[in-house]
Amino acid sequence: MSSDREYDLVILGGGAAAFAAITEASRRKLSTALVNSGLPLGGTCVNVGCVPSKHLLEVGKTAFEPPLNPFDAVQYGENESTTDWANALDEKDRLVAQLREQNYVDVADYFETDIYEGSGRFTDSTTIEIVDGDAEGTTITGEKALIATGSSPWIAPFDGIEDVAYETSETILERRNLPKSIIMIGGGYIGLEWSQILHHMGTDVTILQRSEHVLSTMEGQLGRELQRCFEAEGIEVVTGVDIRYIESTATVAADGGTQAVEHGVVVTADVDSEHQDFTATDLFVATGVRPNSEDIGLDAIGVEIDEAGAVVVDEHFQTANPDVYAAGDIIGEPMLETVAAKEGNHAVKNAFENEGKTIDYNTVPKVVFTSPEVAAVGTTELEYMAEHGTCTCRTVDMEDVPKAKAVEDTRGLLQVVKHHETDKIVGVHMITPRAADMIPEATLAVKFGLTVDDIIDTIHPFPTFSEAFKHACQAFRRDVSTMSCCVE
Repeated sequence: MSSDREYDLVILGGGAAAFAAITEASRRKLSTALVNSGLPLGGTCVNVGCVPSKHLLEVGKTAFEPPLNPFDAVQYGENESTTDWANALDEKDRLVAQLREQNYVDVADYFETDIYEGSGRFTDSTTIEIVDGDAEGTTITGEKALIATGSSPWIAPFDGIEDVAYETSETILERRNLPKSIIMIGGGYIGLEWSQILHHMGTDVTILQRSEHVLSTMEGQLGRELQRCFEAEGIEVVTGVDIRYIESTATVAADGGTQAVEHGVVVTADVDSEHQDFTATDLFVATGVRPNSEDIGLDAIGVEIDEAGAVVVDEHFQTANPDVYAAGDIIGEPMLETVAAKEGNHAVKNAFENEGKTIDYNTVPKVVFTSPEVAAVGTTELEYMAEHGTCTCRTVDMEDVPKAKAVEDTRGLLQVVKHHETDKIVGVHMITPRAADMIPEATLAVKFGLTVDDIIDTIHPFPTFSEAFKHACQAFRRDVSTMSCCVE
């Protein structure tokens, strides 16, 4: 075994939380080392999550939306747009490689962080042994340690799933041929974004969702409206699905006088108590993600995990081992890149200076980058009702917003939830074009306790989609159906 190396901070993992941690550690003149395995440096977001999916969403949107052109003044030729899936993946690969080099490899080098590629395992408190790869046998020890190993797709244990080939949000990025048709199991943000990517590229998509609407953890109006938009595009969405069995199929099909075997999949399910079979050439499983907490030696250092596999931490990101902290997807929801970075930053501050940094997760915005986009922050109507027994909410349809009318894209709505006594805004939920760009204003309102009158008294540029937020606040004070465009 190689001789040990000692650092102020050692990190197991190489994603957003890890890099936020080394950035903060460098500011404090702390020596750092990072052990990375699984995904390349940068973790989920840059390699298989945010960056590739948002790139491919835009590729598909560009290909799909010209036929939906609402303007009589613009005409397209008879030839429909075509997409090259393999070429789209090549473009994605070039983008990911560039960002990985600039935002992770170069950053680690700038901060003089030692990178060890290989699987790491804790052996004693803050000591990590690299158990494979070029650095196999090397051990590194820190004054403090950070667990930031992220998460991976979790496959629900459906009957028959172990005998069926299926795609996930990671494997689909390596597939060079576009599926002809696909069954998407799961109506969360991953399933919905990938359903629209594949549909816009030319795949026939059927979404199977267990609950009564997609995006089941968000405000119900958002999921129902997004389902309506998907169905209008031609994506089949089936809710209330109880999957019973999944199996592969193989049929012989004649094509131009030659015989070929066509492989596919059948999902047998009960839908509203009625038996149905769903068939497609391919299966995509988007049933969630699970923290990467197995086989990294947590038992040996007294770090606890919960039933979902997440590392248990206190509000300051400290584990049961006082010298070990954890941040990012490894500690569970909300599993978002920006949250992971904030957690990694705070973990270093708390570990070395006992600054007591925490995060108010109720003020963390969530975004689904479909078309239209979905965004939300704070308390939902049902959550407020459960806590207070009443709710004061207002909803504005985007068809009543001048900018939406001007560009002839009136899909969606925006809802504001306010405190029934103080008028402070406690939740904002929207589905609309540009929702991802609109949610920061709402996030500030929730975080700093702004009232609906604070938003009304703030002049908004006209015409913009963001006026929908102001209109929803004005709806608490007036009948907005009788309001002119510029009434304050």
